[in-house]
Amino acid sequence: MRCLGCGSDNPGQARFCQACGAPLVWRCAGCGTQLAPTAKFCAECGRGVTTDLPVVPSSTTRFSSPSAYTPRYLADRILTSQTALEGERKQVTVLFADLQGSMQLLVERDPEEARELLDPILELMMDAVHWYEGTVNQVMGDGIMALFGAPLAQEDHALRGCYAALRMQEAVRRYAKERSAIGVAVNVRIGLNSGEVVVRSIGSDLRMDYSAVGQTTHVASRMEQLAAPGTTLMAQATAALVEGYVRVRSLGARAIKGLAEPLELFELFGAEPVRSRLQARAEHLTKFVGRAEELDKLAVTLERVRRGHGQVVAVVSEAGVGKSRLFAEFLRSPHTRDCLTLESGCVSYRKAPYLPVIELLRAYFQVVEHEAPFKTREKVTGKLASLGVPFDAFVAPCLWMLDVPVDDSRWERLDPEQRRRRALEAVQLLLLQECRIHPVVIVFEDLHWIDAESQAFLDSLVVALGAARLLLLVNYRPEYQHGWAGRSYYRLLRINGLPPETADEMMDALLGPDPSLRPLRRLLVERTDGNPFFMEEIVWTLRETNALEGTRGAHRLARAVDDLRVPATVQAVLAARIDRLPDELKRLLQHAAVIGQDVPFALLREVSDVGSDDLRGALARLQADELLYETRLFPDIEYTFRHALTHDVAYGSVITERRKALHARIAEAIERLHAGRLAEQIERLAHHSSRAEAWGKAVGYLRQAGDKALGRSATREAADWFVQALDALGRLPTDSDTLRLAVDIRLDLRAALYALGEFEPMVARLREADELACKLDDPRRIAWVSIYMGEHWRQTGEFTRALALIERALGLGGTVGDPAVRLAAHLYLGLACYAVGDYRRAAALMRTVVQLPQDDVVAVQFRPTQAGSPAGFRAVSLGWVARCLAEIGDFDEGRVHGREAVRIAESIDHPYSLASACWGLGCLHALQGDFGKAVPVLERALTTAREAGVTRLLPQVMRELGLGYALSRRVSDGIGLLEDALRIVESIGLVVGHSSTLSHLGEAYVIAGRVEEAATVAEQAHAIAHDRGQQADKAAALRLLGAVAVGRGSGSDARRCYGQAIALAESLGMRPFAARGRLDLGILLHRDGDPASRPTLEEARASFREMGMPFWEDAAQTALDALG
Repeated sequence: MRCLGCGSDNPGQARFCQACGAPLVWRCAGCGTQLAPTAKFCAECGRGVTTDLPVVPSSTTRFSSPSAYTPRYLADRILTSQTALEGERKQVTVLFADLQGSMQLLVERDPEEARELLDPILELMMDAVHWYEGTVNQVMGDGIMALFGAPLAQEDHALRGCYAALRMQEAVRRYAKERSAIGVAVNVRIGLNSGEVVVRSIGSDLRMDYSAVGQTTHVASRMEQLAAPGTTLMAQATAALVEGYVRVRSLGARAIKGLAEPLELFELFGAEPVRSRLQARAEHLTKFVGRAEELDKLAVTLERVRRGHGQVVAVVSEAGVGKSRLFAEFLRSPHTRDCLTLESGCVSYRKAPYLPVIELLRAYFQVVEHEAPFKTREKVTGKLASLGVPFDAFVAPCLWMLDVPVDDSRWERLDPEQRRRRALEAVQLLLLQECRIHPVVIVFEDLHWIDAESQAFLDSLVVALGAARLLLLVNYRPEYQHGWAGRSYYRLLRINGLPPETADEMMDALLGPDPSLRPLRRLLVERTDGNPFFMEEIVWTLRETNALEGTRGAHRLARAVDDLRVPATVQAVLAARIDRLPDELKRLLQHAAVIGQDVPFALLREVSDVGSDDLRGALARLQADELLYETRLFPDIEYTFRHALTHDVAYGSVITERRKALHARIAEAIERLHAGRLAEQIERLAHHSSRAEAWGKAVGYLRQAGDKALGRSATREAADWFVQALDALGRLPTDSDTLRLAVDIRLDLRAALYALGEFEPMVARLREADELACKLDDPRRIAWVSIYMGEHWRQTGEFTRALALIERALGLGGTVGDPAVRLAAHLYLGLACYAVGDYRRAAALMRTVVQLPQDDVVAVQFRPTQAGSPAGFRAVSLGWVARCLAEIGDFDEGRVHGREAVRIAESIDHPYSLASACWGLGCLHALQGDFGKAVPVLERALTTAREAGVTRLLPQVMRELGLGYALSRRVSDGIGLLEDALRIVESIGLVVGHSSTLSHLGEAYVIAGRVEEAATVAEQAHAIAHDRGQQADKAAALRLLGAVAVGRGSGSDARRCYGQAIALAESLGMRPFAARGRLDLGILLHRDGDPASRPTLEEARASFREMGMPFWEDAAQTALDALG
């Protein structure tokens, strides 16, 4: 045989030239048919034959036959099934791929050098095929031909072919980019088509001889030839099979050589989201029986939803009874075909805040975990644009939830609580918007593992969905509790084990009809109590122990029933099954269990001791044994345990020391795989590092997880992470570094416990921090502990202790030169002075707060309020300045500060800052007697505080607004608001505002003529203020006691109380209050006929005029006019 490359003669049986190594046997690059040496066109597909390639030496035997390049695990499976396959018709997808630019790549290069460039590209192409368990049947020069669906049967052969094409294109692009110095554009063009083939034979070298039915192979070849470099084309037959799973673009109909009619072509350019876990599991499960009634109820409920009546259905059962299966069958039923279905769930091993909500968002936006941020941003903005919703309201919150950087200064200025609220609102509004387009079915699984923030989202969604076309399906175990049962649109489905007649039907599917099996069936139904998962696992066990012969649905007993030992629990069954696995499979399953219930292939490959090919084979065997399922193919393969119980038992079977070592390897693997994006993996790293008892790493990751949760206002989860961090830190040797960390983490924990209202443990942690900081002799840390401890005592009414501690911190702040310490000390000392009525000093301290630098570095170190940003903090501080100045009668300066506070808060659109600023300005107007201005501003503060959920601010605003109503002749409204304020104060323990709220309520009672009720609250207010040293509040209570005495007709008591109130107010510099006291006293003196009434009223009038208080000046003038 003469070589077409060098002209040398070769023996007739030779396949490669003895002189130059060029191939002597040519195959069509289009369809793989062997060609005659002189052929110019392929007799099978008509493609032109090109044999004028540069002479390239053979790559030894690497590509000579499929056996040389097929991974061993695939080869074993093919050879195992080859006899059964021969002569069968198979539905397949054919893939052709060739390298464009290969001629330029090879020309003028040394043959060995050319081979070194070409072979890696061919290997990348083949790797992509093998990754999705396709087989490369031909390697033809610079291209390959591959099959999916034969020899290995695959129901999703078309999807696997598409995924392989996408992976191939990406791999070659990456290769070309890394080797851009070669100077040649390297691109792959790929063609796909689906149809039937008849398998004729499979050789020992794995080469499959087959006959295409119709034009299956020819059309795939033509797709490749028509594809532009770097693209993938598919025929309509393939496109129809993958609709909804990949993204394609129709290129219209084209005439195809060899076909009578034009054929529509589609370009493949991406993948849609992968199958959900419910969908993936449903493909592998046993016959579904015994839940027809429940399915009917779900269908009827969905019809109500279609009519615009939102519904919630909860399915409750013990593990293994079939909660998930019921939902899976419902979602794949015809009832949901016109619905948008979204699935999410909770897991026991990963307590990241909002995780189920984030999974819901990923499903909605079709975002894959670990996707590049720019791709996620494109998907989010594209989806929102298609909905026509306002970008500003949705883009930033959705990106923030998906851990994508947000380029929005307004969003960055928000505090964590406001971000949390807006993000959850945005998700809820998106879902409700979708309900206007089509019915929406949302599945939340395993709520018994839900985190607090996701629970809050569900609670809010349940409230909002009553009038939406939304069906919320949840399931959980009996120990979980929620507060939805009172909703008219809530339904509870409690499912138990299958009843005997239905369990028999399931046993038919598992065992078969053999009469000898009847005693076994009775035994299994009785022993399992109708639990489907338990029944399936026992049947597996009986098969594996050779107690049963045959195949599923056609078994027969191999031993007498009396000789069988049936474990008492499903956990025992699972443990026995795992123990019977070969050592390498058992070890692999244990590795997977330590990773978690969901197992990414890339991570398992990093930590297992098995090579990539062997790993795929071992995983295939675990899938065949129904211990794991493949839940994701693209872009990365992922597996999940068939059931949470399977995972738990497998994890529990790993001895402690080995488990620790595996957790350590997993943490290291995550660090390698996700370098540069570790923030997305913090919770996983914290979990695995702590389980590995790698305490040094664990402390860092646990603290970062706590910071992340705190930044998302997930305070319960943050507290849990910080507590774990302290526990990990306690296992490290004690030195100055660990002591400093111990203080800092306790201060982090304080922020979470404060937000949760858990004050006793907060104080305990602060005391520990104080002891450690003193041991370190670290003035900066001592100052921080003193500040936070002092603020706690202020809020609990221990003002003497509070002042001493914060004064100490103020002194230390000057020593260490830390601006954040100085800022916090001035603020909290100002608040403490305000609480005890030292308004002059409070005003001076608050002015200093406003003047101190408040850059972003300080804001990070010091998060004293919910202000969230330096601008927000400035607005809140200015509001306090306005309140302080109003108390001492400096209304003009205070008004300037109050208006500036509101302006800043409005400019940053920050609810807490706005509510606080309006409260400050409203208080000033109210103290001045300008209720026409005070009431609208305070109403705005109240509405904003309610919408933002700022509980601790609510009663303080309600107190001022309630009295404002009462003094502006809305007495009933005022009393109602004040009574509500008092209830909140007492329920949340807002001690600092207790006495003043009682006094305001008492004043409203006096105006309403309810003197005895006023007397009760006045005595309470006076006792509280006296005991706690709140001098200003004591003055208010004394004035109220004077009014009560007037109402009771006791002039002497009234004079005494008014006199004491005026004297105390003057000592505190409370000019407006003292003037009002004189007005009250003057009126009393006039009633008693005392001539001192006139000078008293004139003094009050002069004070009102001097301070600019016309409302009260007019009241004083009216009283003077009454004197005659």
